[in-house]
Amino acid sequence: MIYLAQIEYLIVIALIPLLFLFHGWMQYRKGRVLKRFGDPTLTAQLMPLRSTRRGWVKVIFYSIALFFFAIGLSRPQMGARVKEVERRGAEIMIALDVSNSMLAQDYSPNRLERAKLAISRLVDRLQQDRIGLIVFAGDAFVQLPITTDYVSAKIFLNTISTESVRKQGTDLGAAILTGLRSFSSTTENSKALILITDGEDHEGDIVEAAQLAQEAGVRIFCIGIGSEQGKPIPMPDGSLLKDEEGNIVVTKLDEATLIEIARMGYGSYVRAGNSEFGLDAIVEGMRELEKQTFNSQIFEDFDEQYMYFFGIALFFLLVEFLISERKGRRRIKSFDVLSGG
Repeated sequence: MIYLAQIEYLIVIALIPLLFLFHGWMQYRKGRVLKRFGDPTLTAQLMPLRSTRRGWVKVIFYSIALFFFAIGLSRPQMGARVKEVERRGAEIMIALDVSNSMLAQDYSPNRLERAKLAISRLVDRLQQDRIGLIVFAGDAFVQLPITTDYVSAKIFLNTISTESVRKQGTDLGAAILTGLRSFSSTTENSKALILITDGEDHEGDIVEAAQLAQEAGVRIFCIGIGSEQGKPIPMPDGSLLKDEEGNIVVTKLDEATLIEIARMGYGSYVRAGNSEFGLDAIVEGMRELEKQTFNSQIFEDFDEQYMYFFGIALFFLLVEFLISERKGRRRIKSFDVLSGG
């Protein structure tokens, strides 16, 4: 099956009808000019080399060349084959808080977007490890199952927003339990859960969840995002979030909760900064994880086919170039005989 890697270049094909319209218009203009010099039949005899039909043939060949050239530009590819390779690494689940408090702007542009940027940079640094994404607020969901497809991880990451989870709140316990269920490996000491949140837990049993992680051999690394002074939460309409009594809600970083989770999970806690998010320390901690061997299916690179289409386009261009708009000498001689020359 043929795939087009850059399908946008097919728009060049839309130029082909314009070539025919332009050539037809030019022929019409030439015909009107010739009529000014006399009878069309007489002027045709005075110009035996002129051939209207050959002009249209040249346009047809040029259009065919342009068609294949556009196909070549779109980079047709063939040969999608799945290849199984053996890799050695750890499994990393990233749980990202998407509650409304992550819209606070004590980071630029806000907590959530700053966290997404940091995760994207972390993915760029991974090599053999498998990665998965979890989003949580009042509930937790797996956004991306554990995988070695880093490209898909970044694509899914870009789609995350505070609307990814409808139930608001911050259930850290649900995030941890969802992470524990998401690991595919049965080997202990090769799994890590990175929890990125402001730590304001409003529900759930965090201690029980952390103990289960401890028993499963999953290390928990926590990144606290926010400030101790706190920030109000901007809403889409430009106003600030208020509680039931009409007071402006201020969201603060709860470091104590995150430090306790990291301690129980034999991991570490890092407070995110505006310039340095804290992932360097987390990466150093994850290097202590035991590497496991696993099989991973990857797609081999497609075989590029564009050169064949460029070759066909070049062939038709050469044919178009070799076709003259003038008639052959045989026709000229017959005209000379008829005219008495």
